[in-house]
Amino acid sequence: MARYMFLMYDVDDGFDPADEQAVLDEMRLHEEFMAAVSAAGASILGSEALEPSSTASTVRRGGDGALVTDGPFADTKEALGGFYVIEAPDLDVALRLAKICPAGNIEVRPIMEMPDDA
Repeated sequence: MARYMFLMYDVDDGFDPADEQAVLDEMRLHEEFMAAVSAAGASILGSEALEPSSTASTVRRGGDGALVTDGPFADTKEALGGFYVIEAPDLDVALRLAKICPAGNIEVRPIMEMPDDA
């Protein structure tokens, strides 16, 4: 089976973590998604939620070394909020699952297979 990274992008203000009901509602959506992945014959190999992009730092490498700046690389209305690593039979299954993943936009990318001796 192939592995796919689901990069979840959504509005950066997200939900207030102090709002317990919002957190529970969000977790329920992800639990339903995880059950759908299993029902599709695929599996989740890993997943994480990320802190808001305001907590990010960006390292830009160039001719003069590296420059570290606060915040994300690009100024956008949507930010990377988390990811799943999915193992699925093929891209069609991965895309079908991405359509029900609880996030505003999902970028699906195949994970590059590396030789064992690399």
